[in-house]
Amino acid sequence: MKYGILLDVDGTLWNSVVSVTESWNIYRHKSIPEMPGFFTQEELFGVFGKTMTEIADLLLKDLPPARREEAMNGMMDYEVEYLHEHGGVVYPGVADTFRKLKGEGYHLCIVSNCQKGYIEDFLCNSGTEDLVEDHVCFGDTLRPKDFSMRLCVERNALDRAVYVGDTAGDLSAARKAGLPFIYASYGFGDVDPEKEKVASIAHITELPEAVGKLWG
Repeated sequence: MKYGILLDVDGTLWNSVVSVTESWNIYRHKSIPEMPGFFTQEELFGVFGKTMTEIADLLLKDLPPARREEAMNGMMDYEVEYLHEHGGVVYPGVADTFRKLKGEGYHLCIVSNCQKGYIEDFLCNSGTEDLVEDHVCFGDTLRPKDFSMRLCVERNALDRAVYVGDTAGDLSAARKAGLPFIYASYGFGDVDPEKEKVASIAHITELPEAVGKLWG
């Protein structure tokens, strides 16, 4: 049996809100003159985990559709460049937890609603490039997260897989993909594990034990 652990990034493995806010405001100031002002970290907290299209519709709604798409693409491209240099805050224990899980025979993958290059920024900044076997993002598929989850499971020939995330959207996507879910309660979301009947971890280092309980 080939067991896979699929993981979200934002709020599950790191917090990049400060760097992303900085990068978007730099780009907004230079390249979106019709939108004076600044994005706040609070605004970004409200959209993390959504697709790029959804974020554009929320934060750039005052722009015409074609211009909105152009501006969003520019913001995302600049964000990848900025994060490569400045990074985000990787949660303590991520790399060590990944090594432990790999040592126990699990196959690690990342599935996110981000753009191309973002997961690579995380891997580079966290030093986990050699521990994560595959990653799929919205920028690759232009499809909902549940589609990306299924694609990741299929192309890695995983017999069983679980998704680890921190939002209600992650939980919903996992259910649509037919995967069990482990809730990262320390992240950005607000899921009631008892009501939803899902496993929960209060720190990434608790993941090996949670997976062990899930699959015995």
